[in-house]
Amino acid sequence: MDVNVRAIANLGPDDRTAFFERDAGIEAIRNDVREIVDRVRTEGDVAVREFTEEFDGVTVGNLEITDECERALDDVDEEVQAAIETAVANVREFHEAQLPEDWRREFTEGRELGRRFRPLERVGVYVPGGSAAYPSSAVMGVVPAKVAGVEHVSVVTPPADELNPVTLAAIHLAGADAVYSVGGAQAIGALASGTETIDRAQKIVGPGNKWVTAAKAEVRGDVEIDFLAGPSEVVVVADETADPGLVASELVAQAEHDPNASVVAVTDDEPTAEAIGAAVDEQAGAREREEVIRQALSNETSGVLYGRSMSEAILFTEAYAPEHLGIVAEDDEAILERIDSVGSVFLGPDTPVAAGDYASGTNHVLPTNGGARVTGGLSVETFLRSTTVQRLSSTGLAEIGDAITTLAEAEGLEAHAESVRRRLERTEGRDP
Repeated sequence: MDVNVRAIANLGPDDRTAFFERDAGIEAIRNDVREIVDRVRTEGDVAVREFTEEFDGVTVGNLEITDECERALDDVDEEVQAAIETAVANVREFHEAQLPEDWRREFTEGRELGRRFRPLERVGVYVPGGSAAYPSSAVMGVVPAKVAGVEHVSVVTPPADELNPVTLAAIHLAGADAVYSVGGAQAIGALASGTETIDRAQKIVGPGNKWVTAAKAEVRGDVEIDFLAGPSEVVVVADETADPGLVASELVAQAEHDPNASVVAVTDDEPTAEAIGAAVDEQAGAREREEVIRQALSNETSGVLYGRSMSEAILFTEAYAPEHLGIVAEDDEAILERIDSVGSVFLGPDTPVAAGDYASGTNHVLPTNGGARVTGGLSVETFLRSTTVQRLSSTGLAEIGDAITTLAEAEGLEAHAESVRRRLERTEGRDP
């Protein structure tokens, strides 16, 4: 059996470090990535083309392929196009429900406060691709940006001698405004600084390999990013009522993403843990990407764990802060109430992670490596900026005037206090 079945209580310090301090493996390549980003910043399209030929083995003619994306619809099976359109519609509907409304109200007489929301103007979305097809990533990155009202959404996707028409069609159907055939660190560098061809973005979002992630870390500060995302992760919390085969299918599904994926099942019942482990081993042998799956299952961040109680299983899960969390248990809502740090949750035996990956409507661009402890996944809010608004009448200012001047003087900012006193004195001068 490839899956390591262990008791949570028997995990040593090294085991816990592996589980709870995962990383995207980007530090080893930071210097190389910095050189790529710097050259793109100074040399523009020339550097982009050279790196594309060096790393992708492709000589790109026109970097911009926006028109090709529209033409790709002719090469996509009708059933596939319908599936993309379903995903686009569901993702749009869910994200439209997130749109916040501007508001303003009077808190006390003469003190009116509020908040308003405005979209960014220019956003860059990274869509993994090349010869492979990742239409779902195009939908998840572009649709929320357009729902938020972003005026110009640029997409970068890796080149290939034959670009996959499914990915291109999805980019078009999602509503991208400009599309460029460039991938890797050079694509992130181009979006961050702009080139002769590629529009500079205010924010860059989307998943990618470790070179993409390292480049996002490098340009952060010059441009906003969503977050640093590593290989895919899933934790499934199960009790003795769970079907071990269904739980196993979740682990196998995420394991097929990447040899570095992290897949964990955690339960309060040792026989259930053993049954899940056996089911994983059996199912892995029947999958086309068996080699990738078994590599992921052998990672030190993967395995099947059992606790002495459900509380112990829940505490492990909260500390892990997974990208995806499945809960297959009789009282799944009660378990969910006790877990805060997670990217996206899938409740019940009929809610596979694949639903959120593709077409349920939620976003699959999610924090990994414990990022869920401090942030959520891609959403409409990712593409919005908020502004506070206030209006004080003379009465409203007078009510808080003493508090303002006292605090300003306590901080040694006498001019702040004076700016308030002048207004208060002017008001008093108008009084009869």
